[in-house]
Amino acid sequence: QVQLVESGGGLVQAGGSLRLSCAASGGTFNIYAMGWFRQAPGKEREFVAAIGWTDHIRYYADSVKGRFTISRDNAKNTLHLQANNLKPEDTAVYYCACDRSTRIYPSRLQSEYNYWGQGTQVIVSS
Repeated sequence: QVQLVESGGGLVQAGGSLRLSCAASGGTFNIYAMGWFRQAPGKEREFVAAIGWTDHIRYYADSVKGRFTISRDNAKNTLHLQANNLKPEDTAVYYCACDRSTRIYPSRLQSEYNYWGQGTQVIVSS
């Protein structure tokens, strides 16, 4: 059983930055693909970014490409999402997720992820 705990959310003005973190425990973090998803008020949860266990393969949603960077520290069992140039439309609850299938190419599909954190709120004011 893998436990995921997100942190780093908050209130920020448009154009600002946040660094989200996800601490993992209870599994073999360094062989799992990991992802970030988000859910805005009144909308379905959507893919944001994903990273393979080798750290060489990263995918991003078009809406965040060039502004967000996903990274991982396998020594510390931690996943990060650096979010720059934030926009009001980035307001959402952000979730980290773990895919224990050890695939090299991470998935953009929520259904492929086995474990989820409780989420961290990001609010971007205009």
